[in-house]
Amino acid sequence: MWTNERTHKMKRYKIHLIVGARPNFMKMAPLQKEFLKHTDIFDVKLVHTGQHYDNMMSDIFFEQLNMPAPDIYLNVGSGSHAQQTARIMQKYEEYVLQNTPDHTIVCGDVNSTIACAIVATKMNIKVSHIEAGLRSYDKSMPEEINRVATDAIADLLFVHSEQAKEILINEGRDKKDIYMTGNIMIDSLVQNEKIAQKSNILNTLNLIQGESITDYALVTLHRPVNVDTQKGLKTLIETFEEISKKIKLICPIHPRTIKNIETFDLQDKIKNIKNMTIIEPVGYHDCIKLQMNARLVITDSGGLQEETTYFGIPCLTMRDTTEWLETLTIGTNQLVRQDKTDILTKVEKILTQKNTKRKNIPLWDGNTAKRIVEVFISLSL
Repeated sequence: MWTNERTHKMKRYKIHLIVGARPNFMKMAPLQKEFLKHTDIFDVKLVHTGQHYDNMMSDIFFEQLNMPAPDIYLNVGSGSHAQQTARIMQKYEEYVLQNTPDHTIVCGDVNSTIACAIVATKMNIKVSHIEAGLRSYDKSMPEEINRVATDAIADLLFVHSEQAKEILINEGRDKKDIYMTGNIMIDSLVQNEKIAQKSNILNTLNLIQGESITDYALVTLHRPVNVDTQKGLKTLIETFEEISKKIKLICPIHPRTIKNIETFDLQDKIKNIKNMTIIEPVGYHDCIKLQMNARLVITDSGGLQEETTYFGIPCLTMRDTTEWLETLTIGTNQLVRQDKTDILTKVEKILTQKNTKRKNIPLWDGNTAKRIVEVFISLSL
């Protein structure tokens, strides 16, 4: 497969690792570390598109994940999906012309994923997609469009489950292009859990009473379907007010959400929730510490569905669909409608149940990056 592209032991195989948004950093950090163990074989460049660009959404993750600075920062910034995707394509093409790889590796489903995959494919560069085969079957989600399109053009598909593999096969992909390597997000969890345990975030938020941790729910919401309309955001705030009568709420607030709270003049309404603490977005280690000690998590994030499943923490996902179908089967995660009664009913049920235990899920074991690099070694030698 690779013999026409790389003469045996004459040159290192050049790879671009693409990151752009917060979820990418946790996935690429362990892969970059693993590739750097084999510098005699691989020449790896980390390409940061700049899709997320402020400190709490980007810079702090490089520091906490102990990632080297990107080899190139494309600085694309924000904009509509079309504007951002177009800028990423233009900037990445310019970089590829200066530094042409043998292979581009993308992960997840953000705009950087599909943009760089398209550029590489059109320039006859091989593409790998990590987290291939995820499907929510909800085309109203931009991420679904990104992941389906990326899977269609990628040369190698790295999946986390048999279900994802079957989805790809049913869509017409050849079995020989699909590799069962596991969930790479869990690699970062495993590598950072002990560090996260030392986080002081619980003390900072006054969640420690004596030797006990106060019961609290972690809330993170940012998706347009939840925060981009006045009616929807108002309904959620009123629902959180009711939940706060039963349990303390900790809410690291996304820039998009705070902007819309101000736009819809809902500041006073949310400030009046006495048992709800609003904080700025937190770093990776603080986020892990908050998740692993929470009584439950309410979110619309894809990553938190994976992480809470690993920790065995009940999760309510504020969406009609999820790409992480396994989390529903395992039972740690439930979908919940943007409906006050539905949310309150499910929160009440969780609060009356005993704490769940950490789940042991095949290939969610911290060794996914190693398995991916072993595939590349086997194909490149």
